Amino acid sequence: MPLAGGAATGKAWGVGRSESQETDPDSRHLHTGLRGRARVTPHFHSHLILGGARSGKSRHALDLARAYRGSVAFVATAEARDADMAARIARHRAERPVRWLTIEEPLDLVGGCRKTAGKADLVLVDCLTLWIANRLLAGHTDSVMLGGARDLTDWLSQGPASALLVSNEVGAGVVPPTVDGGRFRDLLGQVNQLVAARADRVTYMVAGIPTVIKAEAAPPLAPFGAMRAEHPQAP
Repeated sequence: MPLAGGAATGKAWGVGRSESQETDPDSRHLHTGLRGRARVTPHFHSHLILGGARSGKSRHALDLARAYRGSVAFVATAEARDADMAARIARHRAERPVRWLTIEEPLDLVGGCRKTAGKADLVLVDCLTLWIANRLLAGHTDSVMLGGARDLTDWLSQGPASALLVSNEVGAGVVPPTVDGGRFRDLLGQVNQLVAARADRVTYMVAGIPTVIKAEAAPPLAPFGAMRAEHPQAP
């Protein structure tokens, strides 16, 4: 079922299509050609969900993933550094469907995403914020972390699966009082910009309400991460 937007028909989906072509929004393949000849092409979608603390961004991502019909992998970046974080991790694990594949990767996020190859049609990453925080604590340099963000955008571009990515918008709050806090804010802001530039869709969460701030012309009209079927009618 569509996770964003509605089913599209006619030229609203693709350039050069006939108005007589009909779309099956529940199909996972794109068939093109005439008189029985078919070419199958996958369509993938990437969606970045931003928001402040307790804005509902993770809940929104989970809701979208639960509504997805295909297989789902959850890539978690949190580490249980204290009792509060351990409790949050346990709570989040309990919220996820047991059928989902879970990969815990606090540092090598792209490596964790690649582990889902062939195992999931949709990859949910929660979250980029803790990924950058973990790498800061591990002593990684700014250039290395930004290089990792570019590797992540490359993985999105390769399209092995659809992706939901969650991150904090930290630039709208108070100015961090420490040098490390300012460095974290600036780095995460740059990472968010890199990922948002690549993502097909970007949603900003405010008080649990999603507001779409970027939507590419074609991919969001398709079922999230699915493949579409077009059935040309013979002239």
